[in-house]
Amino acid sequence: MHAAQDTLNLTPPQPPGMVRALGLALLAHALLLVALVINVQWKQTESATVEAELWSSSVQMAAPKAVDVPPPPPVEAPRPTPPPPQPVAKLQPPPPAPDVKDADIALERAKKKREAEKLEQAQQDKADKAKRDKLEKEKALKAQKAEEEAAKKLADDKRAKDKKAAQDKQDAKDAAKEAAKEAAKDDAQKAKAQADAKALAALRADQMKRIAGLAGATGGANASGSALQSSAPSAGYGGKVVAKVKPNIVFPDDFEGNPKAEIEIRLSPDGTIVSSKLVKPSGNKAWDDAVLKAIDKTQTMPRDTDGRVPSSMIIGFKPRDF
Repeated sequence: MHAAQDTLNLTPPQPPGMVRALGLALLAHALLLVALVINVQWKQTESATVEAELWSSSVQMAAPKAVDVPPPPPVEAPRPTPPPPQPVAKLQPPPPAPDVKDADIALERAKKKREAEKLEQAQQDKADKAKRDKLEKEKALKAQKAEEEAAKKLADDKRAKDKKAAQDKQDAKDAAKEAAKEAAKDDAQKAKAQADAKALAALRADQMKRIAGLAGATGGANASGSALQSSAPSAGYGGKVVAKVKPNIVFPDDFEGNPKAEIEIRLSPDGTIVSSKLVKPSGNKAWDDAVLKAIDKTQTMPRDTDGRVPSSMIIGFKPRDF
C-alpha cells in the first residue's frame, strides 16, 4: 500500500488537456480502422475475415466486429485458392508526453549554469580589477620611489656642494693664516735682521769712537770707561732737576706717608725730555701719575756744571721732599 502510494507520489502530474488528447487519438484510430476495412473489402473478390490490433495509451475493450459469412461454393467447381492474408497493420503508439519534472530540472540546471557563469565572470572581473589596481599601485610606488630618490640625490648634491664650499672657505682661511704667519715670520726675521744690523752698526760706531778717543781721554788713573770724559751727572744735578719739576707737581697737601716714585728720564743733548717712564712705583698711583705729568709739563732739564746734559737718569720723587 505504501509502495503504491510512494509510486503515485513520485509520478509526475498529468499535463492539462490529457482527456481531449486521448479522445482525439481514439477518433483518429477509429477512422484509420474504417479506412483499412474498406480497403481490404475493396480488394477481395470474396469476403474474408480481417483482424486488426489496436494499441492505445489506455486499455479499452473494443466491440466485436461483424463477420460476413460467404455462401458455400458449388460442388462442381473447385474452390479457388484464397489470397494470402494481409498483414495486420500495427499502429505506433503516440509519443510520450514531455516530462515536466525533467524540463524543470533542465531549466534549473540552465539557470544554475547561467548563475555560475555570471559568478565566474564577476570573479574574473574582480580579479582583473584587483590586477589593474595592483599594477596602478606598483606604478604609483615606483613613481614615488623615483621622486624620493631624485629628492635625496638633490639633497645629497646640495650637501656635498655646501660641504665643498665650506671646505674651500676653510682652506682659504687656513691659507690666509699660513700666509699671515709666513709674512709675520718674514717681517720678524726682517725686523730682527734690521735690529741686528743696527746693533752691529752701533757697536761698530762705539768701537770706532772708543778707538778714536783713547788718545785724548780725561779720566783718572783708576777709570775703566772708554769715553773721552765721564758722562755721569754731578752730585748736585739731582737737586736741580727736582727744583725744576717741583712747581709742576699738582697734588693735595694732606697726603699720608712719604712714598717714593722712581722715574727714568731720557734727554736729548740740548736737555729736551725725550721720554719718561715709571721704573719703581710708589704704591700710590695718584702720586705716580702726578710726577709723570709734572715731568711732561717741564719739557726740558737744566744743564750740569760742565754744561752737558746726561742722556738718561733715574730720579726719585717723595711728597714730603717738596
